[in-house]
Amino acid sequence: MCRWIAYRGETTAFEHYVTEPEHSLVTQSIRALESTAGTNGDGFGLGWYGDHPEPGLYRETRPAWSDENLRYLSRHLRSHLFFAHVRAATGTAVTRQNCHPFACGRWLFMHNGFVGSWNRLRRKVEALIPDALYPSRLGTTDSEAVFLAIVGAGIDPDPIGATREVLRSLRELVNEDGLREHLRFTSALSNGHDLYAFRFAENDRANSLYFREDGNQVIAVSEPYDKEPDWIEVPPDHVLVARAAKPAEIVPLFAAGTADFAAERKRSQRVVGGT
Repeated sequence: MCRWIAYRGETTAFEHYVTEPEHSLVTQSIRALESTAGTNGDGFGLGWYGDHPEPGLYRETRPAWSDENLRYLSRHLRSHLFFAHVRAATGTAVTRQNCHPFACGRWLFMHNGFVGSWNRLRRKVEALIPDALYPSRLGTTDSEAVFLAIVGAGIDPDPIGATREVLRSLRELVNEDGLREHLRFTSALSNGHDLYAFRFAENDRANSLYFREDGNQVIAVSEPYDKEPDWIEVPPDHVLVARAAKPAEIVPLFAAGTADFAAERKRSQRVVGGT
């Protein structure tokens, strides 16, 4: 599975998080410790916010460990909010359009996970994307399709609600006809000010997600890049919410007392699988 890091805080160089640490994202592209894929060599990407409302993007199909441009970029690029991602493909082509992060308007998204039986469900998932947004569909991944569906579900007023709505639809699709396909959704989402990180799975165990907070600085990661003890694991079926100028909080993805919450409790009691 993929590895990623999301940073929000004081403006800083990417290298302090992407290339320099002992277990940096580049190191994780070669040797991930909490992933079913030991290597993540199917491309990488950077997304960041600067002087413009829309994010900048740099994506490449070469493995992160073999691209000298990544080290130069990480040393010189600076931002108050950025994403970095190394990819392990789950059945779609290794192309620049399929590398994360993905951008739409002011929103930036990256993902670690998959929609089971994607070839069978692709048309139904893409049908969740409103017609007006479909021209933004540049690649073939499930991740990009899910992101555009979230944008179309009302991301601006309520990013958590929009994500929740799409996940409900995905849950129905992977469970249709009693097939119980696997769905993993550990992702990061930002509008340039606020950072959201989701950890969810259906018929499977959710991929790992941790965060660290120090004042205004919040860092969310697939797995820690150092051995410091202050990393906090985000529980499955929860959201890390780090709004601008506010302390980070972890909230349930589905509210207690709802049918969704009851379904999550029942599912969590029967799930088996890997990380």
